Amino acid sequence: MISLAGRDIAHSWGKFVLTGLGLGLLIGVTLTMAGVYRGMVDDAHALLNNSRADLWVVQKDTQGPYAESSSLKDDVVRSVRGMPGIAQAANVTYFTMQVRAASGTDTRVMVVGIESGLPGEPAYLLAGRQLTRSHYEAVADVKTGFALGERIRIRRHDYTVVGLTQRMVSSGGDPMVFVALKDAQEAQFLKDNDAIVNDRVRTAANPAFNRPGVPGLLEAVQASQTSSHNVNAILVQLAPGLDPEEVAEPLRRWKHLQVFTRAGMEEILVAKLIATAAKQIFMFLVILAVVSAAIVAFIIYTMTLGKIREIAVLKLIGTRNRTIASMILQQALGLGLIGFLAGKVAATLWAPVFPKFVLLLAQDAITGLLATIAICALASTLAIRVALKVDPAEAIG
Repeated sequence: MISLAGRDIAHSWGKFVLTGLGLGLLIGVTLTMAGVYRGMVDDAHALLNNSRADLWVVQKDTQGPYAESSSLKDDVVRSVRGMPGIAQAANVTYFTMQVRAASGTDTRVMVVGIESGLPGEPAYLLAGRQLTRSHYEAVADVKTGFALGERIRIRRHDYTVVGLTQRMVSSGGDPMVFVALKDAQEAQFLKDNDAIVNDRVRTAANPAFNRPGVPGLLEAVQASQTSSHNVNAILVQLAPGLDPEEVAEPLRRWKHLQVFTRAGMEEILVAKLIATAAKQIFMFLVILAVVSAAIVAFIIYTMTLGKIREIAVLKLIGTRNRTIASMILQQALGLGLIGFLAGKVAATLWAPVFPKFVLLLAQDAITGLLATIAICALASTLAIRVALKVDPAEAIG
């Protein structure tokens, strides 16, 4: 039985192998789509791990800072630090923008404003050092393509890259650039110079802010327009052994803030933020599975029609239907195995070229192999039905 299928494959091995390679490219795309979803989930987990936080304190009635806009005053962190069970708390800002390098190229990154030595700072560096100055220094992820000592422009100011880190990405896969908190506040919340001048003119023309007999009022209001004290979130680390939910509840109740634990933030990032993309990827996987089944069914059916006379001869000499069906099934499975091997190799080779992280897991490969075998077995049923209906008389007709 095995020899029968092998001899038939060897008779037209070129066509069989080329068909398997074509099917392999389709399977490779399927594995890559699964890897894209796994990469999105891993990016979300990497974002949470890199923050080194146990709690995220954000604006009330928001799901920030990663899913929604969140704004807090930077002095709120003082009251958070005084709550029981808090080991460390640090302000942090996040915003995504195009950063221009000295070469003139733009790179989309997430700019993170951090306080040196506190949660939010990169846990490790590949080269260089952490931020030591309060202005105009940056630590960049290697995925940005920036080099040590390179000058990059964020809004109105130039920054020098003093350190390089790795696998520091946003939930969308954008590499991170870390700058001092004061610089990030200015870049994110302050307006450009022309807008500030226009605001000063409007404020001076407003009688409520420019009243006679109240010296210093106008200057104080205008000064508030040129400084920013907002942050997006507060990252909190707890003392060892404490339950995050027990520490979070007093913050919600007494500080009138929204507080998320690690589990709550994972739900936002994975179950909500990535949910739509996951459904879309799943639909692509279903479509690719159907297309793969149709291709295998068509190829095996065509190969079966091409040897109708040979099948009739087999029936004429007394070959059982089960043997003929097994031969066709083995050919379909062989085609699937060649396609899967070619697809796995292709996906492994082109995954690193993708701009976002593609995570190829062994469990997805095993699931893909089982699905390929099942699809090929199902696709062979059409050709088997045709073969079993062949009249032995056709061998001598």
